[in-house]
Amino acid sequence: MNTIMKVRINSMFNRKIFLAAITAATLAMTGCGASDISDTLQTSADSIVSSFDKESGAGSENTKAGTESAATGSGNAKETLSSNTVSASSGSLIDTSDMFTDRDLEQSPDLGDATYITLESGKDVNITSEGTYVISGTATDVSIIVEAADTDKVQLVLDGADITNSTSPAVYVKSADKVFVTATGENSLSVTGTFTADGTTNTDAVIYSKDDLVLNGTGSLTISSTSNGISCKDDLKVTGGTYKITSTDDAVEANDSISIYTGSFDIDSQKDGFHSENSDDDSTGYIYIKDGTFNIEAEEDGIQATTVLMIDGGTFDITASEGLEATYVQINSGTISISASDDGINATQKSSSYDVVIEVNGGDITVVMGSGDTDGFDANGSIYINGGTINVTGNSAFDYDNTAELNGGTVIINGEEVTEIPQSMMGGPGMGGQGGFGGGFGGGGQMPEGFDPSSGEMPEGFDPANGEKPAMPDGTMPQDGTAGGQNGKMRGGRGGRMQNGTTGQAAQGSGTSAGQTTTDGN
Repeated sequence: MNTIMKVRINSMFNRKIFLAAITAATLAMTGCGASDISDTLQTSADSIVSSFDKESGAGSENTKAGTESAATGSGNAKETLSSNTVSASSGSLIDTSDMFTDRDLEQSPDLGDATYITLESGKDVNITSEGTYVISGTATDVSIIVEAADTDKVQLVLDGADITNSTSPAVYVKSADKVFVTATGENSLSVTGTFTADGTTNTDAVIYSKDDLVLNGTGSLTISSTSNGISCKDDLKVTGGTYKITSTDDAVEANDSISIYTGSFDIDSQKDGFHSENSDDDSTGYIYIKDGTFNIEAEEDGIQATTVLMIDGGTFDITASEGLEATYVQINSGTISISASDDGINATQKSSSYDVVIEVNGGDITVVMGSGDTDGFDANGSIYINGGTINVTGNSAFDYDNTAELNGGTVIINGEEVTEIPQSMMGGPGMGGQGGFGGGFGGGGQMPEGFDPSSGEMPEGFDPANGEKPAMPDGTMPQDGTAGGQNGKMRGGRGGRMQNGTTGQAAQGSGTSAGQTTTDGN
């Protein structure tokens, strides 16, 4: 029993799985009929679960949270979790307290010591030191290139800048500690041809940055690209400004994170609207949105994160194949309207550091699905609805592999309010979902010697960790070592997906992952 004792059973879902496991094990050992032991096993399971809770100090506050937890990831990641064991409904997944610095949030730059630059066609602007640079004018085939020390902070103030290039980025950050692109007035940046690589660097965006990038300002920026609109190979933040982006690939992408304080976005993308992914480290790549206005038309995903997609507010109008996608999607507030041809909101295993969860704690969410095999909410894991208003129109409102809980809020499906979350394609996590126990039972219907289910104790000699079974009263083992079906074998229906080769078990990493970006006050 030692191995099982290590598992903390703290939700109704786990109790059901545990009870099913005991039932299956007992049937396998004894060959007794399910009806013979169901009542005593229920008592036994409740007794064992109660003892687990007492020993671990578990309280009832976790029962609505489910068993999914945001597991820790790479210890080298720049982000930190708000807690190493964040569970659904337990609060914010990402610690945002120090995410944005005062300078990040300044929309009107200090121009006291600024350098003013007027663009000229065919002449690149090279910036090699810290400072504020005000850039204006209309030009073609010109790049603003930042190549400063890794401790330098550079601010580019676009004040009526209009750049049209054929093969190179309009803004190219090779090195710096952080670069601010601040829009004042109306600005336009575009690349019309095929991007040319810079050595081994595939500079495939109108604004391309190898280091931290902040977009802000009181003005507007229009971007047109034959590949990506904005690409940051580190952390990207947006704290203000108005953006209109047209791209054949992702409109906005970043490797480690995208954090949006506010802003207005009008996006037309032939791939994703917002995309955060690091192909070398699946413990990074989160997206956090505090506020803003988002009008997104995308051929693939409206917003896609690798680890966590956390929305605390904003107004969203998304038309895409899939509206929102991540390993863990948490919506705490906001007005979200999604028209999708595949899944409206999708949680899938993109990161090995997180459980697969859709969690809604607030907000007003409307999802309209296209015809065919489509789902409003699709989780290859679990769904928790704890608040907010959800209105889904489509053939399938919810599809999940593990469990779903409606703990609060209002859920309307095709015009009718429901009191529990339906399942369109239910399958238990690694166990027989719809199947039962078929056929006769082997072993003669005897209970193992010394087994008293009401006591909460397992039979002497029974160790599920190594497969050992107790002897029957006559000293024999159960027929075939199994129960049910032909020749005493137990059969069940097809189970659902298993996470990381286990059932009901959180994915584990080795440090911390998604949360806030480390800031230094600037």
